[in-house]
Amino acid sequence: MSTSPAGSWTVGDVTVHRIDEVLLPPATGPWLLPDATPDLVTRQDWLRPDFADSDGILHIDSHSFAFTLAGLRVLVDTGIGNGKTRANPAWHDLRTDYLERLTAAGFAPETVDLVILTHLHTDHVGWNTREVDGEWVPTFPNARYVTSRAEREFWSGYDMDEPRKQMFRDSVIPIEEARLLDTIGVPAGGAEIAPGLRLIPTPGHTPGHIAVRLTSQGATALITGDCVHHPVQFAHPAIGSCVDIDPEQSEATRRKLLASLAGTGALVLGTHFPPPTAGHVITHGDTYRLSPVPAA
Repeated sequence: MSTSPAGSWTVGDVTVHRIDEVLLPPATGPWLLPDATPDLVTRQDWLRPDFADSDGILHIDSHSFAFTLAGLRVLVDTGIGNGKTRANPAWHDLRTDYLERLTAAGFAPETVDLVILTHLHTDHVGWNTREVDGEWVPTFPNARYVTSRAEREFWSGYDMDEPRKQMFRDSVIPIEEARLLDTIGVPAGGAEIAPGLRLIPTPGHTPGHIAVRLTSQGATALITGDCVHHPVQFAHPAIGSCVDIDPEQSEATRRKLLASLAGTGALVLGTHFPPPTAGHVITHGDTYRLSPVPAA
């Protein structure tokens, strides 16, 4: 796979780059969003061919977004990571050239100033660390890693199974031990962490889940994390993920978020949306659809 940048979008005077990691296998959709049945998916013509195939199987990606704003070089979510022991076969012991693609986009690891973690799930924290001489060390040694305080506190009190404990051991605890992780209180109105950069509470998938809003010269973009996994949820906001901690809260969050974005011209960047990855929320019957904005 080429290490050239996958594509980018312009938001005011900010360029947002998609940093590809891996296309997830076809079995991911039925596992992750079990209520998105092939019959339901094929009824939404606008999902094909980019977001689903003709048989109603969803396309789902793993990628990050990188941009420079307010003098900060920012990375949002860090994917699955290389060489990690994972229970999910699609995530286990990957060998991708993610870091080469990140560098090709102009964000060599040592130059990243801020890493925002929408939540602490395995496929969003993996490149927090990389293996050096048998040890997991921070991939972005000069960065401030940020997540919501509610997110970290929830997992601190959670009875984790062994795979999740392993993920924390190799991808979260090393950045805490390096004193790089900063947990932020995110009130209902959000938390501005830099001019034009705001964390938005979007609970449900996890209790402390956040989306990321960036604003420049009157233009706005929102990076979803996992409050929306796939564009089929625009048409069917009741469809939730099999790993939502609070499915009712997740649906309520999704409905509120989509209503707030519809018709505004804000660019929505989906953390698991396959290319074209981004678009505008428009009304479609009594729900919504994504009007794609292809990457440059």
